[in-house]
Amino acid sequence: FVSTMAASFSVERRKVMRMLGAQVVVTPAPLGGTGMVKKAQELAEAHGWYYAHQFENDANPKYHAETTGPEIVRDFEGKRLDYWVTGYGTGGTFHGAGKVIKAARPECKIILSEPKAAPLITSGEAQERTEVLGIKGAPASGHPAWTPHPIQGWTPNFIPKVTEDGLSLGLHDEVILVDGKDAVDTAIALARQEGIFCGISGGATVATALEVCKKAPEGSTVLAMIPDTAERYLSTPLFADIDADMNEAEVAIAKSTPSCILEQ
Repeated sequence: FVSTMAASFSVERRKVMRMLGAQVVVTPAPLGGTGMVKKAQELAEAHGWYYAHQFENDANPKYHAETTGPEIVRDFEGKRLDYWVTGYGTGGTFHGAGKVIKAARPECKIILSEPKAAPLITSGEAQERTEVLGIKGAPASGHPAWTPHPIQGWTPNFIPKVTEDGLSLGLHDEVILVDGKDAVDTAIALARQEGIFCGISGGATVATALEVCKKAPEGSTVLAMIPDTAERYLSTPLFADIDADMNEAEVAIAKSTPSCILEQ
């Protein structure tokens, strides 16, 4: 298995993939998501490899329509479900699970979120597309509304076809923008206050859900998707203020008893 990944993605992601036996080809960070997609397309064509088309493949939302969506519907059977909040990477969860939730619970409002720094959907500007290896829908270029943001796994520098198809079905009721710093701060708060050790995208989703809660009717039930774990973000802004060495308070605790003191 060969994966292409932009250099802006966390080092942990590369290491995890390589640990699992994959080869990871790193593409220049300034090229964003379109760069890693283009490289994957070139490699597949040049070597005769299978190209998964993860941003266009109907199997992506179909899987979530068979798994994630029904799981949510089952878990909330006999209970209120007023809002479902999610972001989008490929858009598979939003499209696939969203379709099932809307069919089973039409009263549930689906809230889609994207970064303030990359308001692609909110901009209203269409995504240019092209055909790659016989399948239409791949991004022809980066979206003009995109700028870099820290919410890895969310909103590449183009609107995925899978996401666009979900939008065309009218699945979402609202799009809410979230600030990157708020996403990081919320992820840290979730870890320290709730014991939920999630990534920046999880923080972004919960930050959006908290905004929904501010205007939702009293007694509403709000479900937020938290798709990733913080271990994959050690080299990102999520851990920028987390030191490996002991701070002054920790050194003071260490010296409060006489043995096993590490001199720094």
